[in-house]
Amino acid sequence: MAFSMLEIDAREIDALAKLFKLAKERAPAAIGRAIKRTGDMTKTRMVRSLTKQTGLRREVIARALKAKPAGVTYAIKSRGGNVHLKYFKARETRKGASAAPWNRRRVYAGTFIKGGRFPNRVALNLGGQVYRRSGAGRLPITSQRSGLYIPKEMITGATGAEFLSAVRSILPQRLQHEIAAILGGHVGGG
Repeated sequence: MAFSMLEIDAREIDALAKLFKLAKERAPAAIGRAIKRTGDMTKTRMVRSLTKQTGLRREVIARALKAKPAGVTYAIKSRGGNVHLKYFKARETRKGASAAPWNRRRVYAGTFIKGGRFPNRVALNLGGQVYRRSGAGRLPITSQRSGLYIPKEMITGATGAEFLSAVRSILPQRLQHEIAAILGGHVGGG
């Protein structure tokens, strides 16, 4: 004669209920940690992508992008206007200053960085800016800008796509990791 018995032990359910209660209490903090880590990783990827996209040095981009984590939100902000040509590895040629905004080098005819006649040009001690004469005489001169705006570039092209891609791939992994840490084990997912 075969005998079978099914038994439910209420003590196991109580332990599971306590674990779920603990998870409920700690979930907002865990979600905040996952979002902050995702945001930090996304900002790093955006800096790398924006450096390639704009032609600016990494340090300039890193200073321009500001991270604002706040609880369960994370904002990456940028302010600024038309970037001066000097930040695009500007150098002087006979035809004018050469600079590489958007990582494409071109000559800006009639512009200059140094003063005097070729080949004996001397630095003007004006911070390496690229200038153009705005009148018929020696003065006045105006500094030249590139037409590139970092806030506009950070939401377009490869950098905008990098942001969306990073958030879609990193956030689910980070949430799973944080929830697993709360529950004291691994959460299934793959």
